Amino acid sequence: MAKQTWKPGNMLYPLPAVMVSVSDGKGRDNILTVAWAGTVCTNPPMVSISVRPERYSYSMIRETGEFVINLTTEKLAYAADYCGVRSGRDVDKFEKMKLTREKADFVKAPMIGESPVSIECRVKEVLELGSHHMFLAEVLAVHAEEAYMDDKNKFHLNRARPLVYSHGEYMGLGKSIGTFGYSVKKRQKST
Repeated sequence: MAKQTWKPGNMLYPLPAVMVSVSDGKGRDNILTVAWAGTVCTNPPMVSISVRPERYSYSMIRETGEFVINLTTEKLAYAADYCGVRSGRDVDKFEKMKLTREKADFVKAPMIGESPVSIECRVKEVLELGSHHMFLAEVLAVHAEEAYMDDKNKFHLNRARPLVYSHGEYMGLGKSIGTFGYSVKKRQKST
C-alpha cells in the first residue's frame, strides 16, 4: 500500500460527536456540538473539550467553569448537527430541537434528557492553544439511561446506537468485533 504525505492536520478520526450543554448562570442555556472531546485521566476522572473562543457558548463555559457532555445517538444526529451549525445567540436550541432540559446534580448547566449518558464537568484549567481553547475538566457525575442497563446492572451503550463524526460525516458505530483483551485471552478447549 502506498501512502501520500500531506501537510500537518488533524486526522484522528472518527471522533465522538457530543452535545455540550451550558448555562450562563442567569437563566440562558445553550447547546453546542463538539467533536474535539476526549478522556484525559482516570483518577481523578477528567475529560477535555476544545472550543473556538468566538463560539457563543465559549464565554458561558469560561465564566461559569461548568458544562455537561451529552453523548449522542443516531436518533440525535439531526439535533447534533443543528446544534453545531446554528448559534444560540439566535435560537433556543432546546426548544427548536424539542430536547428536554434535565436538572444536573452538581452544575447549573442542564443535561439533555434524550442523551443516553450525561457527564457533569467542572473546568480545572483552560489551555489557549490557538484556534481552539481546551477546557480540561473534572468529571463530577455520570448519568446513564436505565433503559440500557441489563439485569446485572451492566450498562450497554452500544444498544443506544452511538454517533461518531469523521471528515464532515456523522456515522453510527458498526458491530462489535471483540472485547478488551480478546487477542490474548485463552481459548476454551472443546470437549
